[in-house]
Amino acid sequence: MALPHAQLMDIISVQPLGDALVDAFSTSLIKTEQMQLLHLVLPARHDMPDHHVAHECCIHCLEGDVEVTLPSGSRRLAPGQLVVLPAGQRHGLRARADSAVLLTLQLRQGDAGPGPA
Repeated sequence: MALPHAQLMDIISVQPLGDALVDAFSTSLIKTEQMQLLHLVLPARHDMPDHHVAHECCIHCLEGDVEVTLPSGSRRLAPGQLVVLPAGQRHGLRARADSAVLLTLQLRQGDAGPGPA
């Protein structure tokens, strides 16, 4: 059974999980017609394959050490750092250590949809 999403105006915690990170799992925190927040938990040495979304997206490292892989190189994120990717930008994620990321997606009619090829 899926966990319920938060609702608009709810307070959502994205505090570091610390020792609990190893037992945590990825969740969708809230989804509206225009935005989705995902709390991604990535075990060390875990890769998320290359993909792209239709709109700009924000990748915010909450804890750990995450590399955002791009065709032009990579951006390494430490806790508290974020990067905003342009619409349609191909990217992947690589966890260098047990990590948690807050992913903010812009949606159109509730769908991130694939971006331009």
